[in-house]
Amino acid sequence: MIDTEAGLADVVAALLREPRYALDTEFHRERTYYPKVALVQIAWPGHLVLIDPLAVSLEPLAEVMQSDVLCVMHAPSQDFEVLEHETGYAPIHFFDTQVAAGFLGMSSPSLSSLHERFLKKRIPKGDRLTDWLARPLKRAQLDYAASDVADLLELHDLLVAQLVERDRLGWAESEFLILREKQRPQRDPDQAWLRIKEARHLRGEAVGVAKALAAFRERRAAEIDQPIRFILPDLAIVALAQKRPAKVEQLTSIRGVDDRQLKGALAEGILAAVQEGIDNPVERPPRTRTNEGLGDLRAAVTLLGAWVAQLARELSLDPALLGTRSDIEAFVRGEDSRLSSGWRAQAAGQGLRDLLDGKAALAFTTEQGLLIEPRPGH
Repeated sequence: MIDTEAGLADVVAALLREPRYALDTEFHRERTYYPKVALVQIAWPGHLVLIDPLAVSLEPLAEVMQSDVLCVMHAPSQDFEVLEHETGYAPIHFFDTQVAAGFLGMSSPSLSSLHERFLKKRIPKGDRLTDWLARPLKRAQLDYAASDVADLLELHDLLVAQLVERDRLGWAESEFLILREKQRPQRDPDQAWLRIKEARHLRGEAVGVAKALAAFRERRAAEIDQPIRFILPDLAIVALAQKRPAKVEQLTSIRGVDDRQLKGALAEGILAAVQEGIDNPVERPPRTRTNEGLGDLRAAVTLLGAWVAQLARELSLDPALLGTRSDIEAFVRGEDSRLSSGWRAQAAGQGLRDLLDGKAALAFTTEQGLLIEPRPGH
């Protein structure tokens, strides 16, 4: 257990001398806007430490995050958010064991399934509802937390070996670069209203009010570090947008509004947001449809989708990793698509282009499934 500044400084110094390390975090966010980190697990050859962020600041880890030392993680998107909030940075160089396994045919595998397949062992089962913020942590909790990183470097070795054997390490590394670019999602308050499902049905003045209320809720939640639902539930935002109250006493009749929103700064903020929305009308963005712009090419999307799914199976790739329906639709429209560049174009691009241009056709056999065949004259 690392619970002193001196202890953490020793860990940082040790990691900076290593080529790689394994990392995982435990956190809660049920009652906060930002994730509340409760434990950071780090392993490197011969060492495994559990860092207690309730006792020591994690900021010194920023030096490791910015270094060239490779960080091995499993499905790290939420860990990125935790680390960025606590240190200001997420790892620059990382290896995602979940994505890597997708290039070996596994579909979004859990860490336990990787242990079972590659290491022939089971990791301890943890209590999904365990309170990681409680102190002292029980031995079973510590063992479970440690197991998340204890074998990650061994898994990394095995995954890399198989990726190299199949000449796919470059594919995986290019995918990590894409993930790195996406590892800093910023929640734009002015776009928050688009995440409210019921707001899609609003029209006219109500749209601007919903946008202003959702932005107010997002900023207020971040300011006091509480979940957005504690500020205003989605139902209340939609009802307020429809009713557009101008006085505090009018709030009492709004669905989803309770005593917390009827007094003080919160009530004033709600009314101010309503007025802001009225004063700044919003033109609703055009509703996007899955088939919009496809016209008579919908059949092509279905056809290409079937072939991409089979190709993924033949190549032992996670089908969602090779290409989603959205990727195929963009390809058919001639828009920017993940299937048009990089390893995806290398694996599937020519076949998709030949099918779309009519240079090839698909046939079906019970033995081999779908087959691409050149059309006469091509």
